[in-house]
Amino acid sequence: MQSAIHLSAQDYVLSAEEEALIRGAVRKLERFYDALMACSVAVTIPNRRSTGTPVAYLVRVDLTVPGGELAITRQPKPSFREAVSDAFSAARRQLQDYARRQRAELPMAEEPATRGCVTRLLRYEGYGFITSDDGREIYFHRNAVPNSGFDRLSEGTSVRFVEQEGREGPQASTVVALGTG
Repeated sequence: MQSAIHLSAQDYVLSAEEEALIRGAVRKLERFYDALMACSVAVTIPNRRSTGTPVAYLVRVDLTVPGGELAITRQPKPSFREAVSDAFSAARRQLQDYARRQRAELPMAEEPATRGCVTRLLRYEGYGFITSDDGREIYFHRNAVPNSGFDRLSEGTSVRFVEQEGREGPQASTVVALGTG
């Protein structure tokens, strides 16, 4: 499965090699936990030498999973590779714990994320509708789109979502735009 990947760096430009390292780490998480819907990775440099050279790298990983989000922030590390490795090792452990809790809470496995397309978007009212790949219309609220992503959606956007039964029919509890970020 292909999760949406969002990379950002504050006061730092990621090289192609660094981006590839992060994307590879995300792909490993997907092989470990195939219900992963999205991954946001933020790289910051908390301290620099007087020459502007980074002293340490801080990597934050935010994972969107069916029914929630996991946030991972570790201590700064002296090398980029070490910071990424440490953050994604912690992410893997948190995903393991999350999967264990899911299995303990749900005797039946939760439905995997479903694909669809945003067909109606009522931006000012704060909700919209997705047409699932099987042709059904599913309601979603702006709060179901993590990381303030509702404002970035438009009609025609392909999405993955987790469906649940609402008071007035099916609705999406988590909606993530598809793409490579």
